[in-house]
Amino acid sequence: MTIEIGKKAPKFKLLASNGEVVSLMDLRGKNVVIFFYPKDMTPTCTEQACDMRDAHHLYEEENTVVLGISGDSVKSHQNFILKKELPYLLLSDEGHKVCELYGVWQLKKLYGREYMGIVRSTFLIDAKGNLAREWRKVKVKGHAEEVLEAVRSLKKKR
Repeated sequence: MTIEIGKKAPKFKLLASNGEVVSLMDLRGKNVVIFFYPKDMTPTCTEQACDMRDAHHLYEEENTVVLGISGDSVKSHQNFILKKELPYLLLSDEGHKVCELYGVWQLKKLYGREYMGIVRSTFLIDAKGNLAREWRKVKVKGHAEEVLEAVRSLKKKR
């Protein structure tokens, strides 16, 4: 399955940090920002999660739900949320099925070693469930603000 701007975003259900199952279908009527990240508590992932935390109230004002997804366990997510006071849910994709649906589970290289992992990526899904924007191989600095601007531009398109 390929994902395309303007088409329906791939549906999923994943276990969230609060113990509930989150379904993309249940979020219809709201914009959804999904950011895929490699690992809880690592420096760049922590910076990204905290940037989204700091902008969270602005996303809420725009009728937008923020979700983080990684391959970490629910327990790991709970610890990350507690330690960094994250106000949004983190979803556990330990089997990488949703990562594969969105094309972010890829071959990576580090210090000459190859391995499969999550490529930092963000997706904006509009209130109708369509993919509005995507950012792949994200650089964290300024990213939360860039995504927020894209969310705000959805209003102008209506």
